[in-house]
Amino acid sequence: MTRTLILMRHAKSSWDDYTLTDRDRPLNKRGQRSAKALGAWLANKPWQPDQALVSTATRTRETFAGLGLSLDAEFTRSLYHADAAEMQLVLETAVGETVLMIGHNPGISLFAQDMVATAPKHPRFADFPTGATVVIEFDIQSWGAVDTHTGRVLDFVIPRELLA
Repeated sequence: MTRTLILMRHAKSSWDDYTLTDRDRPLNKRGQRSAKALGAWLANKPWQPDQALVSTATRTRETFAGLGLSLDAEFTRSLYHADAAEMQLVLETAVGETVLMIGHNPGISLFAQDMVATAPKHPRFADFPTGATVVIEFDIQSWGAVDTHTGRVLDFVIPRELLA
């Protein structure tokens, strides 16, 4: 049996209102377009999430909403600026067969690198820019059995490629 993880960094956020806390920063116009483009990309793929684990930050919530998925998200504080180890702990509690996680750098970038056996040959995988999305497959029965450096990359995309 396999499990599939879709790791996504939130889309581009706005820095226009300096009075907002980091957690409250929304997406900017480019980020809104990117989220919609990522949703369209995802809709045309064979893997569709049946569970979504999303940071509580405004920009991650808006990224999820922009995807246009027909499932509810589980918003979790522990994904807000989580490091790779914290992200793995959250993933280990997942119950879906295909799980979408939306988080923040640097944690999500490090987590993606930790989870794959072989990184994709893409120049932006290491820095995981806003909206970067990697799809990773694991040969496991449950997420409680997930281990680092065992996932097989099925796809990797950044919004700039979708909007070009």
